[in-house]
Amino acid sequence: MQRRAATHLARMIALQEELDWQVYHIYGLLDEDPSLPPEEVPPLELGERPFEIVMARQMAAGELETSWFDRHGSTPITEPPAHWPEKYRLAVEHRLEIIATNRDIALIEQPEYKRRWNLPKWEDLERKALENWLLDHMESAALWADPELRSCSRLADLLRREPEFAQVAEMLEGRPDYDIAALVKRLALKQAVPFLPVLRYKPSGLEKRREWEKTWELQRREDAGEKVEIPVPPKYGSADFQDATWWSLRLGLDVPKERFILYSGFEGTSDSSPVIGWAGWDHLKQAQALTAHFQHVKEKEGLSVERLKPALAGLLELIPWLKQWHNEPDPATGERMGNSFAAFLETECQELGITVDSLQEWTPVRASRAGRRRG
Repeated sequence: MQRRAATHLARMIALQEELDWQVYHIYGLLDEDPSLPPEEVPPLELGERPFEIVMARQMAAGELETSWFDRHGSTPITEPPAHWPEKYRLAVEHRLEIIATNRDIALIEQPEYKRRWNLPKWEDLERKALENWLLDHMESAALWADPELRSCSRLADLLRREPEFAQVAEMLEGRPDYDIAALVKRLALKQAVPFLPVLRYKPSGLEKRREWEKTWELQRREDAGEKVEIPVPPKYGSADFQDATWWSLRLGLDVPKERFILYSGFEGTSDSSPVIGWAGWDHLKQAQALTAHFQHVKEKEGLSVERLKPALAGLLELIPWLKQWHNEPDPATGERMGNSFAAFLETECQELGITVDSLQEWTPVRASRAGRRRG
């Protein structure tokens, strides 16, 4: 496959070069058309185009210093290669004469005006393709059909049974004894964004988030038939996010493009790997997964109120969207899901001795650096 890609690239470089010289004639810069028919053009490597041969000659004569060839991974040559067909070699020699004698063409036949063809290395393209294949498999709809949060270790255990996943993972890692749990964690975190705004944004980003929430509320009032003025909310910048990866996945309008939701702080006592959900879930399934996780850790692990707050804070974030998109009566039960989850939240807060409003003020406890012993 690599050889085939290299062959196609060499062909494209050669045909682009013919187009350049044909255009010089079409625009009246040359009286004759020095280009050749496609079938008479051999493939070209970077470094073999006429302007590059001119640069190589200038370098050899000590007239030019350039990093062009190093940057493009090409080899400078001062003469047309002997293995070229004679007709093409003569055509290139003629073009070299034109560059030397025609000021207009000499001005255009410069690195600044030529296609660079500076593509990523094949190894980088291959690695990216393998990672994307694995990520596609990690977020397959079948794997996340049931709304359930999973630790990266649990997800790795499920994927361990997939022969194709193991084969591609081995290709990516370059050895058969790779650590699948570490691989799944690494790939997932590159495509995951925290579920709570306070975990995603810096203070400046939280301030912009509040402006966006006001906009959403005004839009809901407008949808209900009220006439309102809706100001344009501010765009986010990279400095508004706590992590550059999260910024790259969301950008200025904070549009979710990640594959996974990162539930920071949900790590278990026996499994400390990050907990994630599927970003392909709608708000209802997110709420179902979050509620199921909350009930499990509350009943089975006996977590403190402080450890339980983030899950309820996440549910609070979802309720406006549940009421907007999932509040029609359920045909089977007649229950309105948005109202149902809101009632669940109220009940759980009362049982824990906290208020719903207090969840909006929740912030993660930062690990103190004081007293840390030096090794």
